[in-house]
Amino acid sequence: MPDHPLVPLSGEEFRRNLDVLRASGRLTPTTRFAGVVLAEPPKADVLAWAPGDPVPRRARSVVWDRADNRAHDVVVDLVAGTVERFEPLPGATPNFTLDEFHEVDRVLRTEPRVVQALAARGITDLDLVLLDTWTYGAALMPPQWRDRRLGWVDVWRRGTPGGNPYAHPVNGLKFVVDVNTLELLDVEDGPVVPDAPTRGEYDPALTGLEPAPPLRPLEITQPEGPSFTVTDDGELRWRNWSVRIGFTHREGLVLHQLAWVDGDERREIGYRMSFAEMVVPYRDPSFEHRRRTAYDIGEWGLGYMTTSLELGCDCLGEIRYLDAVLADSRGEPYVVPQAVCLHEEDDAVLWKHVDEHAGTQVRRSRRMVVSFHATVANYEYLVYWRLYLDGTIECEVRATGIMVTTPIAEGAPTPATGVLVDERTYAPIHQHFIVARLDLDVDGPRTTVHEVDTHVVPTGPDNPHGLALATTSTPVRSERESGRDVDQQRQRVWKVASTRRTNAWGTPTAYKLVTPDAIPHLFAPDAPQFLRAPVIGHDVWVTRHHDDELWPAGDHPTQSSEDLGITRWTADDEPLEDTDTVLWHVFGIHHVPRPEDWPVMPSDAVVFRLKPSGFFDRNPALDLPPNPAAHCHRPPTGGKKN
Repeated sequence: MPDHPLVPLSGEEFRRNLDVLRASGRLTPTTRFAGVVLAEPPKADVLAWAPGDPVPRRARSVVWDRADNRAHDVVVDLVAGTVERFEPLPGATPNFTLDEFHEVDRVLRTEPRVVQALAARGITDLDLVLLDTWTYGAALMPPQWRDRRLGWVDVWRRGTPGGNPYAHPVNGLKFVVDVNTLELLDVEDGPVVPDAPTRGEYDPALTGLEPAPPLRPLEITQPEGPSFTVTDDGELRWRNWSVRIGFTHREGLVLHQLAWVDGDERREIGYRMSFAEMVVPYRDPSFEHRRRTAYDIGEWGLGYMTTSLELGCDCLGEIRYLDAVLADSRGEPYVVPQAVCLHEEDDAVLWKHVDEHAGTQVRRSRRMVVSFHATVANYEYLVYWRLYLDGTIECEVRATGIMVTTPIAEGAPTPATGVLVDERTYAPIHQHFIVARLDLDVDGPRTTVHEVDTHVVPTGPDNPHGLALATTSTPVRSERESGRDVDQQRQRVWKVASTRRTNAWGTPTAYKLVTPDAIPHLFAPDAPQFLRAPVIGHDVWVTRHHDDELWPAGDHPTQSSEDLGITRWTADDEPLEDTDTVLWHVFGIHHVPRPEDWPVMPSDAVVFRLKPSGFFDRNPALDLPPNPAAHCHRPPTGGKKN
């Protein structure tokens, strides 16, 4: 048995879950699993747990029956070998799975109407065709099939067997599929535009470009090994930091029980941090793109789309990899090797001062990086959580991959909803909204969140020259006022302040959320895609902690028509002061495409930071030793004095 309640499920535990359910008689030959995760114990139980206490182990599954499309929420006690819960989920459509994606692809390739539709467009070699299944929002579903597990399929073609399929969209053609029965329901024909002569290849073997001279090697070595350790149960320890590494099919990487350890004192900072939703709407109403809105976490799952990492390409330095164990749609376990990368990076200067008499003191910064990469169809999302020596926590997401493009008819103007990126080819404007769930326990779970603005003090007797700036701190008192927005003119930040501890100077210990990459939603208030996920309507939300409030666009946003998440949670207007709060940050990329993003997009990075703000009494890196002299190079003596 694992020796901590938050250790992710092992392959043996996934099999145990499946065996118990089979023995119960509740599974049929047509039952499929949308996902299986550790049923995390209630937060209060985990906080009260101590080494030596019994370790509860439960698996939570969402299953549905392909025969009747009915879904159930299931909990199995892995220790007792019993089914604790098998509850129906009326009206819910669970997330799609990679197995279904491949099944749809396999079946459509032999479907006569698909073969005929492609042949009518001059495509007879189906080995060059990419069939890309998407889910629907309810408002865009054909009404006669709204009770089905419904997918729509995009079509692309490779120019050569190893070529880029996204360089050649098969426009004016979509397939509608019942993903349960794998029945082709409709072949949708739209406006057809002749293929554009794009230069869409990125593989060096296909670009025709002369390779540039290589850069000289850059090697990162730590002859004495890295400064971090990882315990058998997944606890990462690095300098003063301690954090448990979790992984789920829906979120991918999860950080549990993040703490700063100073000698014998362990100071809690975050109980659970992860991405809770990712909404990617394409802002082009054409036939090609009008239904193209992805809920990459709720409809598919970042964990399912996580790819293995490779030394020297995805991570550089002294690396420790962690595998991820997941379950397929039949409940069987499988492993994603090297799913999570752990390594240290140099981070330039942490602090420095030059004094004429005392000389120079300088300390280099270093950061601990925990990362994973997910390939979501044409896009890659590279996720980095970084811990710094000064107590800062940073989360960066880099988006790369290949943009969706569409040909333009000869002589036609570029649509205002896109940008010309190749000959007769435009890429539509779109957005990537990422919702981070940040359950911060700053010196314990009882906190108050404050919105802090900087303002100009009016000119007057106490401020005769108009120089003064001051800050105003406003507590977020209840959930009805919990949707907040960035204001750069006021340099707005949000502080999560302890209500139980103060620093040496009498102010509450706190961490502040810094939000440089919040983006506006720019939706009409009645737009169907906005009504499904109004969480993107504000940059920051504050809610009271509840164990079951994890998914801000609802537990099952696939084929949804309304919000079953954040607006439902805040409707009861619970008080938020001096209680266990959760911070939600919406950030991302407002992507107006550039020709420079084609045919493969340089990484576009967005970040947020959690910075200590009175959490420490002074600079926590004062005790950092200087770099060894052998690593420094002094200037020659006798030089000119500045």
